Amino acid sequence: MTSVETGGLLRVAMVSVHTSPLAQPGTGDAGGMNVYVLETARRLARAGIDVDIFTRRTTAAEAPVVEVEPGLVVRHIAAGPYEGLGKEDLPGQLCAFAAGMMRVAAHAPEGHYDLVHSHYWLSGQVGWLAADRWDVPLVHTMHTMARVKNLHRAAGDAEEPMGREIGEAQVVEAADRLVANTDGEARELVELYDADPARVDVVLPGVDLDVFHPGDRTVARASLGVPEDAVVLLFVGRIQPLKAPDVLIRAAAMLVRRNPSLRDRLVVGILGGASGIAVRAPMGLDRLAEEEGIADIVRFVPPTDRETLATWMRAADVVTVPSHNESFGLVAVEAQASGAVVVATNVGGLPTAVGDAGVLVDGHDVHDWADAIESVIDDPTRRASLSAKAVRRSRGFGWDSTARRLVGVYESALATPRKASINESGALTGIPTAVIP
Repeated sequence: MTSVETGGLLRVAMVSVHTSPLAQPGTGDAGGMNVYVLETARRLARAGIDVDIFTRRTTAAEAPVVEVEPGLVVRHIAAGPYEGLGKEDLPGQLCAFAAGMMRVAAHAPEGHYDLVHSHYWLSGQVGWLAADRWDVPLVHTMHTMARVKNLHRAAGDAEEPMGREIGEAQVVEAADRLVANTDGEARELVELYDADPARVDVVLPGVDLDVFHPGDRTVARASLGVPEDAVVLLFVGRIQPLKAPDVLIRAAAMLVRRNPSLRDRLVVGILGGASGIAVRAPMGLDRLAEEEGIADIVRFVPPTDRETLATWMRAADVVTVPSHNESFGLVAVEAQASGAVVVATNVGGLPTAVGDAGVLVDGHDVHDWADAIESVIDDPTRRASLSAKAVRRSRGFGWDSTARRLVGVYESALATPRKASINESGALTGIPTAVIP
């Protein structure tokens, strides 16, 4: 990958307000976006692009500045109390966060940053201001969108507020380029947010193939204390209604009722921590497992490092991704790269992530999920075929490819006159009237 043609070194201010790329994925607000931000920033830095990631400081133990590797720095910005603030509380801290970014830039030479790349709508609000102040392009990646989440909301999950919808629409209007994870997400930006199709670029996320790769299943299971002849079903992700981990527990219980002899071999792994509404109102998965009569075969594993996660995936027969919506679904590609067969909901970006190398299920009917899982674990030939196909498919999702495409987006943004600015009234020009209450 070559550096972009900017007449010198390119410096990118990357913004991830609500969650640090250094946080452990799988709990709180840390998930696939954290992995995306860190991995793309690493590859950009290795390509000769300086990247500063601005994120909110959440503990006194965090150093204000962390050099991850040459060319990549994470800057923790003080904005509100370190602890006790949920993501829904952060709109009130965006001014403080933006002020922190401005202070950093004030100590740098004039024109230090060439471009702002924001991730998630909260970051987009700050990125919009920073890009306008520095007169540089704003590139924005949504990751998730309120209108999409509300269309696919899980039972018991809170509706995304109108304030977020308005904020997202403002960022869509302000951004010089919008990065979508899939063609489907690009269509959603156009259809639900009136984005200009000419400003939307599709950049597929990636997977760290040095970490997630096939390995000896027997060795993987032995290291995890899983019997060699076990049937291992896995869920990996934040524990919240949107991710629907309860679907796996219910489906596993149905499989045991259908075939009682399976109980002695079945291991159901739930890897992750509470997130979102589940922090305030726990999903009660342990209680559900007891009610379904399979508490003895369900293992709850807290968020773990990437190497251990890859070991679990190598040990698994099936990795389930029963989410109600995913902008992409990194865990699906990570599982496939590790040689596991993925059974996922046929929604959002998951069909793109999984392709024909896994099994897609329409909806969340437990019978359908049990049938889909059963079709894999009861047919060793099919399981081996899908596993081999999954590994081959995953090789096309390396992070280097993602970073190369992002460089192309940056080049386009830098070569095009700025699209939007804040007018004298402090409102964004061209806001669609549909989002104004």
